[in-house]
Amino acid sequence: MTVLTETVARPCEQPASVRSRVTVPLRFPDGLTATAEVMTFHGLADGMEHLMIGLGPWQQALLDAGADGTAPLVRLHSECLTGDVFGSERCDCGPQLREAVEEIAAVGGFLLYLRQEGRGIGLYSKIDAYALQDTGLDTYEANVALGRGEDERDYTAAAQMLGAVGAGRIRLLTNNPDKVGQLAALGVEVTEQVPTGVHLSAANKLYLAAKRNHTAHTIDLPDADLPGTPSKIPTHDELLARVDALVPRLREHAGETDGLRRIPDTVMAELKAAGVFQMLAPKAVGGFGMCLETYVQVVRRLAQGDASTAWSVGHLAEHVWMLARWPKQAQDEVFAAGPAPLAAATGAPPGSAEKVPGGFTISGRWSFASGVMHSDWALLAVQHGGVRLQCLVPMADLELLDVWHTAGLRGTGSNDLRAEALFVPAHRALEWNLLAAAENPGSFIHPDPSIHVPMATFLNMVAPAAALGAAEHALDEFRNLMMVRKVKQTVEKRQADSPLAQARFTQAYGQVATARLHWEEAVRVVSASFDRRPVAFTDEERAQYRLSLGLSGQASAEAVRLILTGSGGSVHRLTHPLQRIQRDVNVLLNHASLTMDPILEQAGRGLLDLGFTIPAEQF
Repeated sequence: MTVLTETVARPCEQPASVRSRVTVPLRFPDGLTATAEVMTFHGLADGMEHLMIGLGPWQQALLDAGADGTAPLVRLHSECLTGDVFGSERCDCGPQLREAVEEIAAVGGFLLYLRQEGRGIGLYSKIDAYALQDTGLDTYEANVALGRGEDERDYTAAAQMLGAVGAGRIRLLTNNPDKVGQLAALGVEVTEQVPTGVHLSAANKLYLAAKRNHTAHTIDLPDADLPGTPSKIPTHDELLARVDALVPRLREHAGETDGLRRIPDTVMAELKAAGVFQMLAPKAVGGFGMCLETYVQVVRRLAQGDASTAWSVGHLAEHVWMLARWPKQAQDEVFAAGPAPLAAATGAPPGSAEKVPGGFTISGRWSFASGVMHSDWALLAVQHGGVRLQCLVPMADLELLDVWHTAGLRGTGSNDLRAEALFVPAHRALEWNLLAAAENPGSFIHPDPSIHVPMATFLNMVAPAAALGAAEHALDEFRNLMMVRKVKQTVEKRQADSPLAQARFTQAYGQVATARLHWEEAVRVVSASFDRRPVAFTDEERAQYRLSLGLSGQASAEAVRLILTGSGGSVHRLTHPLQRIQRDVNVLLNHASLTMDPILEQAGRGLLDLGFTIPAEQF
């Protein structure tokens, strides 16, 4: 913040004059238009090429600005190339510029466009400050770390420009008290401070919070949108209630999700607003710190709306949990923008890695990258000699291959990723065995119980929960269909009146109930291990929960098969939800967590105390 002294000249003591004036029509991307009178100046104190933009009836506003009149509305807007031109969401400058033009044009006044990039430190230094912010510093701390002031802006030239057009009394459009203070010290009478809007986004909430907390900007931020607000953490039941409220919307958009082969942006926005992506994130980074019971219920209930959405959310939330298992340097990087960094993860097949100074170079093509269409990061498995690593890579560094053309789970968009000799710094490469263990690096940082759970435990839970939720959705659709459907070559007016149809519904209902009971048993076995340190399973327990999950998936699929067989030919139209549910469940049954042959073999060995023939953590 600039400190003024008595030696600063007032505008009347160091006058400037208008150099030129030209009319420029303005148009913003959203369609807003305005006519601007752009003025340049001689004699500005700092020698910079600042602009004054007259908007609306600005001449009349000057005439009306007597002692008792309404002063013209003025905005001091510091240049921000990244926000004003490129639409960066790391700040709120672009939206404030557009808002100022609209507000001032409506009443008459001036927008002063001041060439003071990065609060006066310049464009390159601002970009350097962004890099420091990515390590966890706030916007002011980053400037100081570069050896610069928190705010180096001086508004002497702005006061000169206002003096040159006779605007000695103004209403100032700002949330920044420093602007008011500096102009007053420079002889400009600020009759009113008019607040700007709060242009909050996921990328700028830390920036806005720093302005509010550090320099007393008058910004009203909802605490729920800020990291680390424990009072706003929902309970288990509250989060599930949010998810239940989304189910009708997921059903409404399920066809669109299937066609787009990703979750629609509107649905993603609603999911983020519900907080589902931060449910497993540690409380220290602004997450909810919830455990397995909440997580699997969220996946199951989302699948009652759309299995593809449930699958994507389940894995994206689980990958946030995986990121919280990394050492602090990597965590500081990925959680800098908020409590739910979205990352795809895949190890099929693993790529290759070569050790180089400062890290590794990796190459490979990775398939089944669930969540990749919504991710900023990717977690990629690579092999370095006899050691398997996981590498954390920005999505911008990878080639995305559009190959996800499938019969089911189309909306997951689980496309391929490719890289060739891509450098990964050492702090973003971690041995898989260390990451997957109960005592992982994150377990020494966060006390949240779920961080201490072996990684394979959560990985095995998504497909069975999604299959169960999809089967429950199919049962609802079948019940509704039976109450109105007239079956050909029968005497009943509706299918529900047929004893054979009643028996079929009962069979399907029983299969869903069986699937639910097996699923709940698996969750119970896993949850019972959480109180141990380190968290670990006996071979028998591992066999029990994996077998229960497999049997749950089988029963879910059988319920869907019974339902489809008894629902008539019209349900196979692509507009009907039952055909999509069947396709989704068929694909789910081919996932490793539900493929029965290896499950039965290994579970049998575990239950008979014969020992697994594969490493236990791979089962």
